[in-house]
Amino acid sequence: MKVNVIGAGLAGSEAAYQLAKRNIKVRLFESKNIKKTPAQSNTDFAELVCSNSLRSNSLMNAAGVMKEELRKLDSLVLRAADKYSIPAGNALAVDRKLFSEYITKELRDHPNIEIIDEEVKDILSGPTIIASGPLTHDSLAKSIKTFIGEDMLYFYDAIAPVIEADSINMDIAYYKSRYDKGEADYINCPMTEAEYSKWYEEVINAKMAEVKDFEMKVFEGCMPFEEMAKRGYKTLVFGPLKPVGLAKDDSKRPFAVVQLRQDNLKNTMYNLVGFQTHLTFSEQKRIIRMIPGLEKANIIRYGIMHRNTYINAPGSINEYYQSKTRKDLFFAGQLAGVEGYVESTASGLVAGINLARLLSDKSLIKFPLVSAIGSQANYIANANINSFQPMNTNFGLFPEIQFKHKKKERKMLYANRALDSIDFLIKDENIE
Repeated sequence: MKVNVIGAGLAGSEAAYQLAKRNIKVRLFESKNIKKTPAQSNTDFAELVCSNSLRSNSLMNAAGVMKEELRKLDSLVLRAADKYSIPAGNALAVDRKLFSEYITKELRDHPNIEIIDEEVKDILSGPTIIASGPLTHDSLAKSIKTFIGEDMLYFYDAIAPVIEADSINMDIAYYKSRYDKGEADYINCPMTEAEYSKWYEEVINAKMAEVKDFEMKVFEGCMPFEEMAKRGYKTLVFGPLKPVGLAKDDSKRPFAVVQLRQDNLKNTMYNLVGFQTHLTFSEQKRIIRMIPGLEKANIIRYGIMHRNTYINAPGSINEYYQSKTRKDLFFAGQLAGVEGYVESTASGLVAGINLARLLSDKSLIKFPLVSAIGSQANYIANANINSFQPMNTNFGLFPEIQFKHKKKERKMLYANRALDSIDFLIKDENIE
C-alpha cells in the first residue's frame, strides 16, 4: 500500500522521509513545477519563503529545545539545516537555496518515494497526509472545508526583503551582535533620532499593495513593519530596530538600528531582520534606501504578503495530527494550525511516524506533554475551539515544574526534562 503526502514543504518533506525510512511507499505530490503560489520562487522542496532563520538554537528557548528533540528523532529538515547553517549568533539560520536543494535530492533519490508533479484538487482516498501549506490551492481548500464541515480560518504572513551584500555601504554600516554575544554576525545600520524621525514619517505614509479581502488578519509574529510603525513613534525602536547593545565600538548608542542577517553561505545576500512588509515594490526600494548604509541597496527579492490558511485544529484533529473522523487521514504544517518552520517540521514528523505505525498495526505515539513536540501537539488538539489561533512553541505550553527551584533555573529544567522524555520515548517505543 502507498501513502499519499500532499505538499513538499517542511512538514510534507519531513513526513515523507519519516514514512519512507520505515519502508513505507510514499507518493509525494507537489504542484510547484506546474503551478506556484505567490510566495514560492523555485521548484525545490522545503522552500523557506519568509525568513531564513529557524530561530534560537539555545536550550533556554523552547524553539531551541524543539530543534534538539527533532535532531534526536532523525529529522531530515534539521539535518539539512545543521549542514547548511550560516552565522547568525545564537540562532540557526541557513543558506535557504542549499538547504532546499539537499532535502529535494534526499527525497527524489529515496527508493521508497515517488514524486508526482500534480495539483491535488480533492482529498485523496487511502492513507494520506495533507501538508499543502498556508497557500493551499482553492480547489483542495474547498474539499478540505467540505470534509471538516466548517469554515477554514486564515491570517496573513509577510516576507522581508533580501538585498545584495555588495550594495551595503560599510563605511556607515558595521558588524556586531547584540552585546557582543558570539561572533559579530549581523550588519547594523544606525540611525540618529533626526534620521529616524524623517524615515518614520515616510514609512507610515508609504503606499501599500492592494488587499483583495475586506478584512486582513495578520499574525502578530509576522506583522508588517509599516503596520507596526503605525502603532506609535517608538514601536519599532522597542521592536526590530531596538538599538540596545548595538553601539559601534565605544561610540554613543544610536537612536535606532536596522539589522541585516546573512542569507546564504556565500555571504552575498542579506535579509532585513523584522522587515516583513506589504508596501508596494517601488515604496520598498524608496524606504529601504533611506536607511543609512543602504542608500544604494540592490533588492534581490522584494517583500510580499500572502494569505495563510489553516484549519480549526481542536475541532478537526487530535494530538497525533490525525483526523477525528477519518483514521487514515492526517494534517501537518501550517495548514494544521502550527506556526513556524520548526513547528511545521515537528508536526510533519509526528504525522509521518504515527501514520507509519497505524499501517503497521502499532499503537500511535502520544509525544510527552513535557516535550516541546508534545506540548505543541497538545495545544493543537485541545485549545479553545472558539478562539483557536496558531502559536509558536513556547515554555508557556509546557507543564510547570512540580518542585521548588530558582526562577533562573526554570528554562534549563524545562529543557532537560523535555530532552530526557524524548530519550525515554525513543527507547520505550523503539523509534527507529
